[in-house]
Amino acid sequence: MEATEPPQRQETPAMRASDQDRDEATHRLQAAFAEGRLDDAEFDVRMRTALTAVTRPDLDKLSADLPAAAPGARVATLPKPGKYAIAYKNSIRRGGRWRVPGRFTPVVYKGSGWIDLRAAELTEPVTTVVAVAYKSRIDILVPPGVRVELDGFGVSKGWSAEEEWESQLPRDAPVVHVRGTAYKGTIEVSTRPPATGREISR
Repeated sequence: MEATEPPQRQETPAMRASDQDRDEATHRLQAAFAEGRLDDAEFDVRMRTALTAVTRPDLDKLSADLPAAAPGARVATLPKPGKYAIAYKNSIRRGGRWRVPGRFTPVVYKGSGWIDLRAAELTEPVTTVVAVAYKSRIDILVPPGVRVELDGFGVSKGWSAEEEWESQLPRDAPVVHVRGTAYKGTIEVSTRPPATGREISR
């Protein structure tokens, strides 16, 4: 009599991730980045993975080495966003957890600007950054998952092959619209800091 093989156990399929699951995962990664738990490269890779994750286990892996969120914890209320930032022969630096108004205007005269939106709270579906750089350089860092629109004079993207990535974003993805004017200067938009030091015209 031939021995019969025991029936194979069928593994339960992993639960599919919802849009809310992905949103919660990206907010957790933003908080970890703002706290200094993730460096620029790790944050960029994990955010992109979170935005395209298909299952809940895919998302859980991204925060396995991060502190668990306290039950019922609330995000601290951030101060009301300012609409303007002006530097005269000086520098502007915005980063970490901060609220960005629907229209934000940084103006730099013979200085430098560093506008980091990667861990920021975008208060509107469309955020317009009106940047003016006079003999200066302004770097604007945006998180993966937002659609970037550029117009003006002296504005450029600091990355390549992002058009294909942006084409995969949902229609309701947040938009960062950069309207720039650079006179003998540069306004550069990127998802990560430049690999080399920044040279500023003076």
